[in-house]
Amino acid sequence: MKIIRSANIKEIDKICSRYLLRKKRVEETVRNIVEHVRLLGDEAVIKYARKFDKARLSSRQLRITQAEISGAYQNISPDFVSTLKLVIENVNKFYKKQIKKSWKIKDEDGVILGEKITPIEKVGVYIPAGTAPLVSSVYMSVLPAKLAGVKRIVLVSPPDKHGNINPHILVVADLLKVNEIYKVGGAQAIAALAFGTKIIPKVDKIVGPGNIYVAEAKRQVFGFVDIDMIAGPTELVVVANKSGNISYISADLLAQAEHLDGLAILITTSKQLAREIKNKVDKGYIILAKNLNEAADITNRIAPEHLQIMLNNPKKFLLKITNAGAIFLGDFTPVAVGDYVAGPSHVLPTTGTARFFSGLSLSDFIKSSHLISYSKKALDKMRVSLEKLALIEGLTKHADSVKVRFTEK
Repeated sequence: MKIIRSANIKEIDKICSRYLLRKKRVEETVRNIVEHVRLLGDEAVIKYARKFDKARLSSRQLRITQAEISGAYQNISPDFVSTLKLVIENVNKFYKKQIKKSWKIKDEDGVILGEKITPIEKVGVYIPAGTAPLVSSVYMSVLPAKLAGVKRIVLVSPPDKHGNINPHILVVADLLKVNEIYKVGGAQAIAALAFGTKIIPKVDKIVGPGNIYVAEAKRQVFGFVDIDMIAGPTELVVVANKSGNISYISADLLAQAEHLDGLAILITTSKQLAREIKNKVDKGYIILAKNLNEAADITNRIAPEHLQIMLNNPKKFLLKITNAGAIFLGDFTPVAVGDYVAGPSHVLPTTGTARFFSGLSLSDFIKSSHLISYSKKALDKMRVSLEKLALIEGLTKHADSVKVRFTEK
């Protein structure tokens, strides 16, 4: 690991500006894929499955059949389902607290204001399976959508060279009653969900993690369809001082480095801890802060996806944190707990976007319509103010639309 002192503004700025990096080659490649899928539909999807996944599929084979799902149950260990049920219970427990209901208020003049909460109708869930099948991303993405009331969930995941999807992904999706599953991955999957093909339906929102091509595709189709976020490689910041447990810290940093292009950072006030961790972990950065206040400032500038606070009083340090996707408190809360079993989704903002994005929540799967109802008395009370504002903006017909309600016999 590379040790950086807090006074080295240039190096810290480089870490904080990681989200500014864009690859032109990736943008152009994805743009071509998206356009081909938009124009050619399933023909393009099948072509790219052969090119990138080495899978030879016909259009009829794109959708997973019930027979394939039944076969998946034969290829998993018997205790997988019982393990899954425990995790589902944890996820549901967390997200039930986020359920939002429609509401209305009424005043003495007869004005009714409110908010109508409606679930998004169709959601596409992308599940990566390139370097490893992200089975946990199925329940981390599908369960919040289900609890929000989404009626149609379409899951896509890249096939292997034999044209199959990992059986664990299929079993989890089936147990969660996902409506449809398709064998398609990469940028072509995102384009298919955004524009629709003869086989794959167009959705209203796309969620789920993915590689650089998937992230770029989501960026390019945003506007035609909503997305959860544009996620980059996973990242972790650990904050610790001289009391930090070296074995725990090094294990957590090494776990983060296990991900492809994963970013691992230790921020510490202890030179001794920095030296010892440097000898145990190869990849990543160690930032030496003057004190915990400076450590908090640097953390907020980095705005990490995962933040582990491994201090004697983590809750006190937590008060200083404003930017982080998920925060893990204390020595016995490794990021792996959040990745798999705790409950909150591991679909989190990366590359500094925790400054303005949040982790996947029920709010990602609902939309809000404002409700407004005025009585004649209430409209008359606001009439003068409304007309003045309309005339200032030069919109006389707006003013007339109010006047007519008091002049017409």
